[in-house]
Amino acid sequence: MIRFLQTPGPIKKYLLGGILLLMTVSMVWYLVPSSGSYDFGAPARGVVAKVEGTDIMADEVRQQAREMLQQQMPQGGPNMGMLLPFFAQRAAEQLINQQVLLAEASRMGLRATPEEVMDELQHGHYAAYFFPGGNFIGTQEYTEMLQRANLTPAKFEASVGDEIRISKLRALISQSASVSETEVHNQFIKQNTKVKFDYAVLKQDDLRKGLHPTEEELKAFYESHKATYANSIPEKRKVKYAVVDTAKAEAGVQVTQDNLRTYYDQHRDEYRGAEQVKVSHIWIKMPLLGADGKVDENKVAEAQHRADDLLKQLKNGDKFDELAKKYSEDPGSANVGGALGWIGRAQMTPEFEKAAFSLSKGQISDVVKGSDGFHIIRLDDKQDAHVKPLDEVKSQIEPILRRQKGQIAAQAKAEDLLKQARAQGLDAAGATLGIPVITSDFFARKDMLPGLGPAPQFMDAVFTATEKSPPDVASASQGPVVFQLLAVKPAATPTLEEIHSRVEEEFKNDRARTLLAQKAQELSDRAKAEHDLKRAAKELGATLKTSDFVLPDGQVPDIGSMTGQASVAFTMKPGDISGPINSGSSAAVIELIDNQKPTDADFAAKRDQIREQLLQGKQQELFGLFVSNLRDQMEKTGKIKINQEELKALTRTGSEQGM
Repeated sequence: MIRFLQTPGPIKKYLLGGILLLMTVSMVWYLVPSSGSYDFGAPARGVVAKVEGTDIMADEVRQQAREMLQQQMPQGGPNMGMLLPFFAQRAAEQLINQQVLLAEASRMGLRATPEEVMDELQHGHYAAYFFPGGNFIGTQEYTEMLQRANLTPAKFEASVGDEIRISKLRALISQSASVSETEVHNQFIKQNTKVKFDYAVLKQDDLRKGLHPTEEELKAFYESHKATYANSIPEKRKVKYAVVDTAKAEAGVQVTQDNLRTYYDQHRDEYRGAEQVKVSHIWIKMPLLGADGKVDENKVAEAQHRADDLLKQLKNGDKFDELAKKYSEDPGSANVGGALGWIGRAQMTPEFEKAAFSLSKGQISDVVKGSDGFHIIRLDDKQDAHVKPLDEVKSQIEPILRRQKGQIAAQAKAEDLLKQARAQGLDAAGATLGIPVITSDFFARKDMLPGLGPAPQFMDAVFTATEKSPPDVASASQGPVVFQLLAVKPAATPTLEEIHSRVEEEFKNDRARTLLAQKAQELSDRAKAEHDLKRAAKELGATLKTSDFVLPDGQVPDIGSMTGQASVAFTMKPGDISGPINSGSSAAVIELIDNQKPTDADFAAKRDQIREQLLQGKQQELFGLFVSNLRDQMEKTGKIKINQEELKALTRTGSEQGM
């Protein structure tokens, strides 16, 4: 199933929706503290845990972790590898909790019958793909669709059965949850009461402008924070280095026809072209849902009638391109005569795909009804699955071979340079081979050197080398780099004079934060004593403002979200004055002007929605408690056993574990 979830395609979103229950259940572990673990004895290698005798394998955890990470970071990024250990821990917990629930469902005799599985496929999340329009797509197409997702019907239907069993268990456990009318009304009042208030604002930046520390104050601050500055001047190193440029080496190599043929023969499978069709279509869209969430069947019939009429015109000799330009409701293709270009399998809806791939070249389909509307399809060209000839892929192979040859040539030249540098010195070796040698200034590990740019592998090699060591070679994006370490400046603690500006900035920030808290408290105390926020604000130089009426989830300038400290406003009576409300760079004190309760008519409109929200929350809480207790009991009785060594291996860094 995890392998399927990693496979792109339109069916994926429906299966993801269907498995939401499993994922929701497994997410309960966020709410459940770990109950400890037990020695696993002598487990088989690669087993992370056993739940009532069922193995949870390390490979399953890795696949689940990758899928979770891909969902969180669909665009990828440099930190993906670093995050894998964290996601591996979460994935292991999810898989364990899922198996715990399936084991409990079995113990309670909860089953999913073949009829229930079929009903879910026919009327649940998957109906649009397997039973479009209420009609089964056929055993062959059903099997082929699952095969493209690396699934067999048996495996897929078993996973659907697991969804049903856990759904039954959840319903059974959660059925006792209830919500009273008082709870609904209280929640409604809480969510819909509005408040309006005066508020006096003090800003940290304003206080900071008035700070002019003396040298004695800065010295005292530096001494009291000296541990913060310890070794803050990083270690620096000085080197000689020569870059063997791979790009220059590539320019000097030749790629022969024999080279191309050999590579092509060795990688022939990579150049297999998939079956494709080149199609044009005329599309009449399915009517939008009405206010009741349903499609008006009269409008559907009207859309079909329009499509049928267009098909009739085509059969009477009208030109496809002209009708597409005039009547097709696909804005992306109508202006080009309905042309969609080349498409492969699993790119369009199942109904469209089935029709398009069954046509002969030049043939026009009947009206094809899909979930998105009605299509008339013309097959413009067809390409069977085939191995692309060498001439067709030559332009792809040549740069690969040129790069490979260039890297080999650059590496050979670097080895020659290194050998001569160790024999006669790097300067002399560089002069002999015509490679410039650069002597750097002192630099830190995060700095960039001329001709290199970011070069983490080179920096790692330089900063692990020892003084007076012979020349060595390291990798950089430009090519191999031969270098020699000349000197090392250890990390050091700067003097006050060296970081005077930094210390002054940090002193001001620290003092301004303290002053802000003190003045905000003074503002609150004085306003309460005088029963007058406006007067207290004037005396202390605060800015007085008035809010609009605002809901509990609203925002107020200089205060921020009303869900934070400012939520105290919803507990106050008109005329009450708050304590200090700190929002980071500013602080405020508020005086409530008015609170506006929602009406009974508003309550009648929102009662059912709020009741459902509260009920779902209680059900989630009840089920979460059930899972927590069940997991704890099974661990204590040895029905869950964790292999700590495998778990530790999975949660090391990506490079350590090969994830």
